[in-house]
Order: sequence, then structure tokens, then C-alpha cells
Amino acid sequence: MGELRNGEWHSGWYDTKSTGGEFKRSRQSWRNWITADGSAGPSGEGGFKAEADRYHLYVSYACPWAHRALVFRAIKGLTDLISVDVVHPDMLGDGWSFDTGFAGATGDRLFGKPFLRDIYTTADPQASGKVTVPVLWDKQRNTIVSNESSEIIRMFNSAFDGITGNTDDYWPEDLREAIAPVNDRIYDTVNNGVYKAGFATSQAAYDRAVTPLFETLDWLEERLSDNRYLMGDRLTEADWRLFTTLIRFDAVYHGHFKCNRARIVDYPNLWGYTRELYQVPGAADTVFMDHIMRHYHYSHETVNPHRIVPIGPELDLSAPHGRDRLSSR
Repeated sequence: MGELRNGEWHSGWYDTKSTGGEFKRSRQSWRNWITADGSAGPSGEGGFKAEADRYHLYVSYACPWAHRALVFRAIKGLTDLISVDVVHPDMLGDGWSFDTGFAGATGDRLFGKPFLRDIYTTADPQASGKVTVPVLWDKQRNTIVSNESSEIIRMFNSAFDGITGNTDDYWPEDLREAIAPVNDRIYDTVNNGVYKAGFATSQAAYDRAVTPLFETLDWLEERLSDNRYLMGDRLTEADWRLFTTLIRFDAVYHGHFKCNRARIVDYPNLWGYTRELYQVPGAADTVFMDHIMRHYHYSHETVNPHRIVPIGPELDLSAPHGRDRLSSR
């Protein structure tokens, strides 16, 4: 990600100098919604109707937030309706780049721009702030719909159902009240918790992040001992929001971010659950471990100054998970 300061773009995952060594994540600024009929959503303006081949997704295969959008695009049958471009895994001084010098990086096939920041300024020449993925682009109106992953996945969950016929609902109305606090805890202590630990620049900040991270992983392990999924026997967005962190945990967060009290493979229920989600049709096709390993270890010079990308670990995500017997009680 990057931000505009005094007219110049600077990349950076964190700013800890003014926060006592703690990592603080910025808020997103593009908050429109695609809806079935083009009416306004919960935020932003209307005019973004669900249509085939109208929308384009900019992602990094390395980024867990962008990964959420890719998962929902896959499991909701949107791969033929919404096109995708993938940035290079290295995020250096100019932020996310459309360099194609890494397998899987596509370049910018809409505009031929060199950097993701150029997509933001194409939408708004006065754009400033963080340049993040995912970016959901409207090819008809030539602007950004949204760069908030939690809202993009909810658009994908239902807006296109009338076109695809896929009515699988990962945000069911009767579970929304119960999903919300689970999402909140997982976001604060796990999804964002690994970053707070990894980017901490003081022992106190690290301790404040890593302790609740593992308290939540312990809580999740216990929760999954009796439940197939986080909300019982129904697969919901809460599971997919957790999945994109779990799939990266042993490969990068355990070592690179010093989240090393335990690995996910050390939690029998969490590890089986991670493998089960990976094996949901379409999900495995969204996991690019080469991009994940390269990005974290090469881009974060303050964490890994020599930019050495480690050799492992080897994770057998296709092994039987044995969780079909579980259901809610």
C-alpha cells in the first residue's frame, strides 16, 4: 500500500512512530455497492447494477484482504462475469506494481498503467491516502466502486445471484447478529492481530498483540471441536474471513511476524478446518503460496532486511480433513 504525502507517493504497511510502537490500519475511502438493480447500498451512491463483464477486480495474490474477494468470486460462480488483474508480489517504494516479471502477475490489462496508485488517480485525479487491494472497478462508469474487502465480499455474496443462479448465502440474515461479534474478534486479534505483532516496534506493543492472537486461536480450536464451521454446520463469511489468515499463518506469520507460540498444524481442529476450506471447490485456485512467500519476505525490509525468502514450510493442504462428521450441537 502507499499514500500521498506532500504530492509524493510513499509505500508502507505501517506507521508506528506516533502510536507507541503499535501498528494502526487505515480506513478505506471508496464505499459504493453493486446491487442487483443498481440502487444505493448501505453507503456511497447508487448506479452500480450487477451486470456481466462490467466489473474488474484488482488484487494481490499475497494479500489476505484481496484474497477474500477472490474466494467469493470463485465460490459464487463469478469468475466469468468479473475479470481480474494481479499485481506483482513485491511492494516496494512505489507501492503495488503492475510489473509482469513474476509468474501470475498480469499487468494492468485495462489501462496499461505501471502502478496501482494510477488506478486510484484515474478514478479521481485528487485521490490521496492509502493505496490498497482489492480494488473493484466499474468499466462502464470508469471509476472505483469499492476498496473495502468486507463489503466487496457481501456484494459478491448476493448481488449477482439473479445472473448466475448461485444462491448460496454466506451472510444469512438469521445469523448476521451472531456472525458480527465473531467477525469483530477475529478481525481485531487474528486478521489484524498478526500485523500488529509483526509490525510492532516495541516489546510492549508486540506483547499486547501476540497474547490476544493466541487466546483467540485457542478459543477457535475449542469452538471447532464441536462445530464443523464457526457458526455451526453452516459455512458463512466468518469462515472465509478467517481462512485467508490461517492459510498464511504457518508460511509467513509464524516466523516472519514472530507469531511463533504455535503453528496452525499444531491445532488439530484448526488445521483440519483450514484443509477443509481449502478443498471447497474453487478455493484452492485462489491460493498462490509463491506470491505469499515472496511478498512478505521480500517487501518488508524493516522486518527482513536481507530479503531472504525461506524454503518452507511444506504444507499438505490436500490431505483428508475428516471433518464431515462434525455438525453443530
